[in-house]
Amino acid sequence: MSQVTAEITISLDGFAAGPNQSKDNPLGEGAERLHEWVFPTASWRGQHGIEGGETGPDDDAAAGFGRGVGAFIMGRNMFGPPGGGEWDESWRGWWGEDPPYHVPVFVLTHHAREPLTMEGGTTFHFVTNGIESALEQARAAAGDQDVKVIGGAKAIQQYLRAGLLEELQLHLSPILLGSGERLFEDVGDPKLEPVEVVAGAATHVTYRVG
Repeated sequence: MSQVTAEITISLDGFAAGPNQSKDNPLGEGAERLHEWVFPTASWRGQHGIEGGETGPDDDAAAGFGRGVGAFIMGRNMFGPPGGGEWDESWRGWWGEDPPYHVPVFVLTHHAREPLTMEGGTTFHFVTNGIESALEQARAAAGDQDVKVIGGAKAIQQYLRAGLLEELQLHLSPILLGSGERLFEDVGDPKLEPVEVVAGAATHVTYRVG
């Protein structure tokens, strides 16, 4: 049965991005370290057209990113560039002409933009009328597959607060950022039941959300 999930990497002190995010530093100061667990994996490298890479628990976690997913939802800052405002139509995301999604992606934004079709089956749809509408459209596009919310923190916060997530996968990177964009802020009191914990360079925890 399809479900609504979310996946994100955070630091041990709860931050999904560092301070001062910008076009030149989209993850914020010091936050590229969050993702050091995934960069060497064979799955991440393969998704980005790079040969080789490591296998093991981190690779298993990376390999599951798009498995069974029929549509993604992301926030405006994740599509970029950070800061919002009216669209620069020349901006086509961070990923080049073949983003690693290969299914429809619904971008939460306050500013309308025509859908952007890329190579490999990825089309970005820009949703201006809220998270419920984005989820409804994503479910329709996904069919019997899952819908996955992939960040940033504010997007996942909204779905947690609204009680619309059924599963949350956290990759706990063994670093402390000290400041930045915190994941669990203003999310109410969701009930998180751990159903799987796997240790690698990061600790990968899957929660059922109640």
